[in-house]
This record gives sequence, structure tokens and C-alpha cells, in this order.
Amino acid sequence: MVSITLAVPAELKQDMDQFPEINWSAVAREAIKQRVMMLRKFREFTKDSTMTEKDALRLGAEVSSSVAKKHKS
Repeated sequence: MVSITLAVPAELKQDMDQFPEINWSAVAREAIKQRVMMLRKFREFTKDSTMTEKDALRLGAEVSSSVAKKHKS
């Protein structure tokens, strides 16, 4: 197994220190593993997509506008 160094804000470290029984390395490993799995699924899902970032931003703006109009009614 390889090692990595992880930086966290001092306040978070203080909070973590309140739970010395927790293996924070294992927690971080699991979180990283879950994120990698999600990204792999996302990559597989979008691999054949022809949508550009510009298209996605335009579609997102349209959806946001539609939702806002719906909630104003």
C-alpha cells in the first residue's frame, strides 16, 4: 500500500481529535474509493455523449429557469 498526505483545516482536525477511536485513514480510503467508483460510472455513462460543456451549461440554465418559473406560480 502507498501513502498519501492529506491536508485538512485545523478546525476539522480538532473535530476529528474528538473521536480518537475512529480510523480516519480508513474513512478517507473508503471516501476516495466511493468517489473513484462514481467517477468511473460517470465516465462510462458519458463516453458516447456528443454534448459539449456549452450545451450542458445551456441546458442547466434552461432547467433552472423552468424550475424558478414553476415555483413562482
